[in-house]
Amino acid sequence: MEAMIAQIQASTALAVGMIFAFAALGTGIGFGLLGGKFLEGASRQPELAGMLQVRMFIIAGLLDALSIIGVAFAALLLFANPLLAALGG
Repeated sequence: MEAMIAQIQASTALAVGMIFAFAALGTGIGFGLLGGKFLEGASRQPELAGMLQVRMFIIAGLLDALSIIGVAFAALLLFANPLLAALGG
């Protein structure tokens, strides 16, 4: 039984690390694309830069929210692991 608990905890630690890594990677790629497209759009039509900036900040907030949801899910797995509860541990 202890071996199963240790295996679940080890797999959970790996999964949490992967969630953190992919959340950071996805957010970084998203911000890079977002910033590049904003600069491209603002340079093509400078009169729309203000409107584009507002929309860019809205999308940036959504990108951050997505990564925070991933971090919250990882914290759930780390501190209140439902897989261990299923074992009765």
